[in-house]
Amino acid sequence: MTFEHQGLLFHREREFHEVARERLRSAVRENGLTVLAVTSDRVREVIASLPPSERALVHVIDRDRLYDAPGRTLAFLHRLALTHHPEPVTVVTEPPLAVSSGTELREWHRLESVLCTALASQRLRLLCAHDERALAPWTRSAVLATHPVLVGAEGPRSNPDYLGTAAFGGRPVAPDPLPVTGPVHRLDIGLSLPRLRAELIGLGEAVGFPAERVDSLVVAVNELAANVLEHGAGKGTVQLWRAPGRWVCDVFDERGGLSDPLAGYRPADDLRSRGYGLWITRQSCDFMEISGSGEGSLVRLHFVDGVVLPGSVEGTGMRAPLNP
Repeated sequence: MTFEHQGLLFHREREFHEVARERLRSAVRENGLTVLAVTSDRVREVIASLPPSERALVHVIDRDRLYDAPGRTLAFLHRLALTHHPEPVTVVTEPPLAVSSGTELREWHRLESVLCTALASQRLRLLCAHDERALAPWTRSAVLATHPVLVGAEGPRSNPDYLGTAAFGGRPVAPDPLPVTGPVHRLDIGLSLPRLRAELIGLGEAVGFPAERVDSLVVAVNELAANVLEHGAGKGTVQLWRAPGRWVCDVFDERGGLSDPLAGYRPADDLRSRGYGLWITRQSCDFMEISGSGEGSLVRLHFVDGVVLPGSVEGTGMRAPLNP
């Protein structure tokens, strides 16, 4: 068994309950790790339908904490499979596509599109349940484009609409527009990363950036600035500003060498320092956009208000195996 990414599109609660119950029961019989991460009302219904002996073997985790940010979601799934290897892992979950919009929705789709590449070698079976009654037509099309196998009451079947990374692999020229609700603070990327880190700490404190997230800001910008110095133009800028409901940090490279909007979503990249740095960056912020043209590349980091990080990034104990 290697990674399996399957989608369930359902119109009736009964259909969801039947498919989820049978998937969980099958996983329990395999003696593998069995995880359920759906909305609380669906958790109660599915768990109640299982025999008591099987019910006790299903690990329920908070869906909203699992899906707090795309980079951290991927890191959790990656570590879950590694921690329990060679034991098979089955996760029945409900991605937050129906309640997301704009930038966030596209980044969740990007995550879904890259999972088969990012987790290819892991013994992990992921079933993503989607309530079609709550999906916009465009979102439904994106679900079809990012799941190679669809599951229904009759069982799994190959999905002819699957596109994988091609679905969301194009780099936009510019990030989504966001209103600026305060002053824009600028720092230059020079040859001294320690100096830049110190300036960021001071700036964060001066403008009221959440104190508990300053370390995350510094880690993310440091990794991007290192890319500018080592692989880009050798100079660039950092801009920090407020938008509705979030802080935004733009890191600009004058050369524009970062062209892959999926960069940092592939754990295999950690064999190379550049890929590992972007892997860390995606876990340090909430959403990350990569855009640009021949005149430069821009990485936009979003730090959403009210998000509480569960710990440090992967590699330094970010999460317990079943505590996203």
